[in-house]
Amino acid sequence: METDPRFAEFVAERGDALLRYGHVLAGNPHDAADLVQEALLKLRAAWRRLKAEENAEKYVRTIMARTHTAAWRLRRRELLTWELPEQSHLDTIPSGFEQTMWEALAGLPRKQRAVVVLRYYEDLSDEEIASTLGISRGTVRSQVSRALDKLRSAVPADGLGICGSVTSKQGERR
Repeated sequence: METDPRFAEFVAERGDALLRYGHVLAGNPHDAADLVQEALLKLRAAWRRLKAEENAEKYVRTIMARTHTAAWRLRRRELLTWELPEQSHLDTIPSGFEQTMWEALAGLPRKQRAVVVLRYYEDLSDEEIASTLGISRGTVRSQVSRALDKLRSAVPADGLGICGSVTSKQGERR
């Protein structure tokens, strides 16, 4: 099967951004690469059916988010840790707030991490997140609330120069 040159251009242009999105969503580069690969395979199969190329990135990101949530539905009891026990050498990890925040984000349950990433990294509304993940708007709001509570308790606001609350793009306090 021959590949459409527009599909190849899309992958070349947006591949790195999709990997970054996958990394933030999944929490590690290996799962991110798997998410991107699976999503691009599905995009390739649907490429001719897409109405416009502008929809391609939204389609891929939706596939990635749904694939990610399907994985946590299957492995709800899996315990994710930052340190790998078999590894004798760890790469340099950024220090300070970024490291603390990354560890706190990685410590969230997969569903909570997904809604936080979609809201604050992708800047999606509750309705868009609910549609992407196939959950209700109320579930989105409760998962974000729980995730932010966990992040606030894991990352002390004092001494880091950050405020203790997060405001949504609509201006309401969370």
